[in-house]
Amino acid sequence: MHQYLFHIGSLPVRSYGAVMLLSIALAGCIGYFLARQDGRWHRHVLDITLWGGLCGFVGARLWDVFFFDWSYYRHHLGEILFIWQGGMAIQGGVIGGVLGGYLYTVIHRIDSWDFADRIAAPAIVFGQAVGRAANLLNGDAFGHPTGGQYGVVYPPGTLAHATYGSQPLWPAEVWEGQADMVIFALLLLFRTTNHAKGQVFALYFILYSLARFFLEYLRGDYPAGLWQLKAAQMLSLATFLAATAVFVILEVRRRRRRTAGPA
Repeated sequence: MHQYLFHIGSLPVRSYGAVMLLSIALAGCIGYFLARQDGRWHRHVLDITLWGGLCGFVGARLWDVFFFDWSYYRHHLGEILFIWQGGMAIQGGVIGGVLGGYLYTVIHRIDSWDFADRIAAPAIVFGQAVGRAANLLNGDAFGHPTGGQYGVVYPPGTLAHATYGSQPLWPAEVWEGQADMVIFALLLLFRTTNHAKGQVFALYFILYSLARFFLEYLRGDYPAGLWQLKAAQMLSLATFLAATAVFVILEVRRRRRRTAGPA
């Protein structure tokens, strides 16, 4: 684990920021490939990646500041902009990125649901998978102690070490990245089926929310709250229920249209 890749003079180049930028770039590459394969929208992918990435950064930072670390940042307001130090909440990043992408599709008159299904959902979750490597290198989004000799031991200087010392911790961020790759494959597979418009995007939220809910039981970087559930679990549960309802409604409508046939 290396928090710093190298220094340019006295300026450190942090692995966290570098990998996060790489994750956005690779998500854009996946989106461009899928758009070229689909035959539509490839000229918009770069712009929508930049726009969605910027909104995602803002959403991820604000979500972490106000939902996870406000007790610290309210006394250090000047550090809210120090994103190179870490402190980005992926759920806030997804919300910000999706809203930014949606706004772009509306402005450019792109079918938002179709674009979300064919391009955005697989690209987003692939970017999330790569981005979790940034957390591992930075020593954040870590798990709680395993209670045994197995697990990840973070070096001094990381938040994980400051919290638990040299105890082996569950590799929560690593497993989430692996779960994201599984979701990526499942979304690509589901895209090939006869589905209703919007179902791929809904399935992305269903699968990711389900994975995140259970992986949060291994996280040790912030405590549980209401009903012994963490903030990310409560959001995951709400998202799972909403996305499942949307998925079912879209499927019911698709079957009704197929049964009714042409007018």
